[in-house]
Amino acid sequence: MVFITILLGLLPSFLMVALGGAVRNRLSGNAWQGLDRLNFEILFPALLFVAASSRPIAVADIARIGPAVWTILLAGLAIGWGARRFGPARFLDFAGAWQTAWRFNTAVGFVALGTLSRGNPGILSVAVGMAVPVANLFAITALSRGGSLGLRQTVLKVVLNPFLLASLAGVAVGLSGLHLPDPVMAPLKMLAQAAIPVALISIGATMNWGALARLTRFDAYICATKLVALPALTFAASLGFGVDPALASVLVLFAALPTASAAHVLASAFGADRELVATLIAQSTLLSAATLPLWILATELGF
Repeated sequence: MVFITILLGLLPSFLMVALGGAVRNRLSGNAWQGLDRLNFEILFPALLFVAASSRPIAVADIARIGPAVWTILLAGLAIGWGARRFGPARFLDFAGAWQTAWRFNTAVGFVALGTLSRGNPGILSVAVGMAVPVANLFAITALSRGGSLGLRQTVLKVVLNPFLLASLAGVAVGLSGLHLPDPVMAPLKMLAQAAIPVALISIGATMNWGALARLTRFDAYICATKLVALPALTFAASLGFGVDPALASVLVLFAALPTASAAHVLASAFGADRELVATLIAQSTLLSAATLPLWILATELGF
């Protein structure tokens, strides 16, 4: 019964992805890229800010959530490196694909959170806020090894990331205990409500739906790292260290998320193989339809 409930909870999001696939040819490629840009620059930052600022945040939450998500990201980076011997010869192309082993799809995360009996948007928002700068730092550093990006440009790309700025601003408001006026929050909430539907439709419109038919050894290793190894390690560590069930559930969910749909944009900006990254994004997203409900069920029964 719990498994069915979880599947029904996730079904609307996957139907939105399917809708994107069905209408992909009704808009030009530039139009879909524009929607992605809108989501990246405005809608999702609004969602992150609203989620993080809508409730008080204790300093202790940052102290316990930050190190946990950083460890998850570092584990993805380390385990994902094992795919190097199966991957493309050019390091830049490998780096573009390697980032998908630790980056995460925030849209799916906030949708799936609603299926957790102990789901806490505040915890997930802090987790995302703490994870975004580190995930981007890892990705940009790896990609810059195969390109010509200097230290100053690398730092600017990290610190000016809209997800980072919105998350940190929301966390700052949450830490202060301030309640922003309704005329300020109302438009932000309207933007936040549009973020997830737009992101899910865009994912469906841009993904390669035939990607699962080309699951190579390299692809399988990267997807298994993101969808199996990371949540399994997080689940085991949470049990072993006796982590609070509410936090443990969100951490396992965070670790089990498919990779970020915007990873191909970063890969393309550095000149890496964009098609390889897009294929991995499609595989990770589609396979998560099977793996994510299993990990959510595991958290419901195990914590």
